[in-house]
Amino acid sequence: MNINKNTIVFNKAKNVTISQINVDLARAFVKKNWPILTKSNTKDVGTLVGLPYPYIVPSCEPGSPFQFKEQYYWDSYFTAIGMDSKEYQVLKEGMLDNLIYLRNRFGLVPNASRMYFTSRSQPPILSTYVMYIYNKYNKSTAWLKKYMYEVEQEYSNVWMHDKHPLWHYYKNGLNRYYDINALHDLAEAESGWDMTPRFSRKCMDFWPIDLNCLLYKYETDIALSAKILKDNSKYNLWINKSEQRKTKINKYLWNERKGFYYDYNFYKNKLGTVNSLAGYFAMWAGVASKSQAVRMVKNLDKFEKTGGLTTTTKSIVDMSIFGSVPTQWAYPNGWAPLHYIVIEGLEKYGYHEEAKRIALKWIKTNTDWYIEHKEFLEKYNVVKPKKHPLDGVYPTQTGFGWTNGVFDKLCHTYIDGDS
Repeated sequence: MNINKNTIVFNKAKNVTISQINVDLARAFVKKNWPILTKSNTKDVGTLVGLPYPYIVPSCEPGSPFQFKEQYYWDSYFTAIGMDSKEYQVLKEGMLDNLIYLRNRFGLVPNASRMYFTSRSQPPILSTYVMYIYNKYNKSTAWLKKYMYEVEQEYSNVWMHDKHPLWHYYKNGLNRYYDINALHDLAEAESGWDMTPRFSRKCMDFWPIDLNCLLYKYETDIALSAKILKDNSKYNLWINKSEQRKTKINKYLWNERKGFYYDYNFYKNKLGTVNSLAGYFAMWAGVASKSQAVRMVKNLDKFEKTGGLTTTTKSIVDMSIFGSVPTQWAYPNGWAPLHYIVIEGLEKYGYHEEAKRIALKWIKTNTDWYIEHKEFLEKYNVVKPKKHPLDGVYPTQTGFGWTNGVFDKLCHTYIDGDS
């Protein structure tokens, strides 16, 4: 980067100041850490599933009780977007091929490449990953056709499956999270938000807003690929599917009075009440209308704090007094993938200043923590960024794959000025 080391990246309106020197130090750490986080394991060893290509693990801190050796599903995409230089192309494509290998072997892309994770998946990000590689590296139409076939297989055989053991499709054209053991807490683990107040420990009873927006994204991605491949009948088929889902999402998951999207409890026929960043998946995926987006942007102040966005708004009732499972996907914690989703959604609808402000806050939170502690975390306390985040059912991890990836991607966009 040809930048004066004495310059300051700033946003006057929100008093966000970041030392360029400190940002450069943090980015150098991320770059140095990629080889440390890269693992290769081609044969099954105990519970660890062998994968054909090297991959990034979330963390491998020496001495930590958590020693990650497996590749995770949705982590992989948010990690890959930060490895922006040409030298990482083979690694990123290999990680995508690993996910497809896992689906072909186990019938779904599991939570991660462990035998004990094959009872469930994670938030479906495969179509987004495929389109990212296609556009990033100018892949051929033959490549696109091959990989979108795999996306369609996952969509149809996993997420639209309507009976046990992959019972994700549940009434009215909408979908839920599930687990082969039919346990709510394990379905919540499939949501990636383990654990969260969103589902009141009854995850399988909900149509989650983020999941249904992700599947809308699958439908529009498949339609777009059909258009690229000049298959008009297929394009019309998948656009129709996406429009039907959009209609259902807006019928059941939009709260007109509050101007926001929520999860829907179909067991109780009741819209959820937990404000969460999951609602912004509707902007990221393009589900929200322009008028809905206006109202959602007005709700940003409910989440926006000194260090970024809280995963949920603060609950009026302290759930810990009831002895509930610790909810790390909640206030006051902020997570890298959710920041990226919100920022991309804001950009898509033309809210560039809001996107930049939030991105700079998140970059500052990551940078300041690194300068003080010489580490990146899987999540941060965005209400009090100098304080440790609240732990969940396991201790907060350092490393950290998707934090590093999103941080570096946002630095490329909002500091370097790259597209």
